[in-house]
Amino acid sequence: MPLTLLECDKPIPEREKHTYIKKSGESIVPACNVQTTPGDLTERGCTYAGCMGVVGGPVKDVIHLVHGPIGCAFYTWGGGRRQNLSDNTEFHRKYCFSTSMQEANIIFGGEQKLHKAILEAYERFPDVNGVFVYATCVIGLIGDDINNVCKQASKEIGVPVIPFSCEGFRGVSQSLGHHIANDVIFERIVGTKEPDEVTPYDINIIGDYNIQGDLWIIAPLFEAMGLRILCTFTGNASIDDLAMAHRAKLNVMHCQRSTPYICQLMEEKYELPYMPVSLFGIEQTSKALRDVASFFGLEDKAEEVIESEVAKILPEIEYYKEQLRGKRVFIYQGAPRAWHWIKLMEELGMEVVGAATTFGHTDDYEKIIERIGDGALVIDNPNSVELREILIGYKPDLFISGLKEKFLAYKLGVPFVNGHSYERGPYAVYSGFLKFAKDIHTTINHPAWKLIEGRA
Repeated sequence: MPLTLLECDKPIPEREKHTYIKKSGESIVPACNVQTTPGDLTERGCTYAGCMGVVGGPVKDVIHLVHGPIGCAFYTWGGGRRQNLSDNTEFHRKYCFSTSMQEANIIFGGEQKLHKAILEAYERFPDVNGVFVYATCVIGLIGDDINNVCKQASKEIGVPVIPFSCEGFRGVSQSLGHHIANDVIFERIVGTKEPDEVTPYDINIIGDYNIQGDLWIIAPLFEAMGLRILCTFTGNASIDDLAMAHRAKLNVMHCQRSTPYICQLMEEKYELPYMPVSLFGIEQTSKALRDVASFFGLEDKAEEVIESEVAKILPEIEYYKEQLRGKRVFIYQGAPRAWHWIKLMEELGMEVVGAATTFGHTDDYEKIIERIGDGALVIDNPNSVELREILIGYKPDLFISGLKEKFLAYKLGVPFVNGHSYERGPYAVYSGFLKFAKDIHTTINHPAWKLIEGRA
């Protein structure tokens, strides 16, 4: 049976459609990007989480105002899950803004409260270049006209006040939130300002959110090839960077789930081509640099950069490959990293025994199944009960997932690396790959695991 039903899923047999064991010669893709089945304790983020938490939130010089109950603002910066860094450390991620809607506001409407909150926040921080307003579930239910409020407030304070209708209940996961954020940024920001100068070698890096500084080790590689980075979307981006992004010559697309939308929109309107890349590991990073260099006729420069960077890490990488060879890993990531990192694990000599995503679409699973080996488990949108059964049954030497799953892994005695928000990153490109290998090696070989009774 290619599709399989876990023991814990017997009360909800619909989960069988989402759980597949890879077999050569088959073209089966597990069900994905559909509403969660009632009874399935999903771990997905909501539309608001995808809009604010992934795409909008990294913009560094605007007030991010959550219009809704205060609980929805918990997972902004104070919750500790967001690790997208910026160089605006005195403001960005330091403050949290919310209208803190109460029962009376729900009954009589929250527009006045939102208007007052925008003015009050701007009065406290007049140096910002804009205000992003995110609508939560309750706002969609009571029907506040946030577009009109933001329009009025923008006239009063003189900077863009941009509404995002990203109510959490919309869509099936956070994936729709990515789409909404891209559409709004494209419609209201991109193309509203011209750069002082343009060069034939201007690029945008699209879909990297600078998790623990990923961008700060990615950008120098492209710059060493002679390219200028006009905009990073949206990690460490300012509102002006986004406004001028349409003048680049190429969009280099990293996250291939959250940003195809913005790349396609810019291609349609500004004839700005885009190129999907993976910037994890030696093999994929080198391919990305060569592909981008080929677009600009900078092949020799790319080879110089690759040779220099690989030489710096190769001896240590070879050591870790020997140490990690044959170790088994289960990968559970947002979407593209689940298939980006299969290659990464293979480069370290490890075997991927399973892969899962929170919000993957059909094309993500097609790539996972193309890359993963026979007998490996592929499961869409797993919950903690399913993960427990998988970790006990498959006994991986390493589990790569996010913060929510960390403590389940610890309780079962399964070595764990946080691949979502990291804990000791950055993990991108060459130097990040070496850090990643070190973390995996340290985690797997830590003596603490021997002290856990009843280890899975």
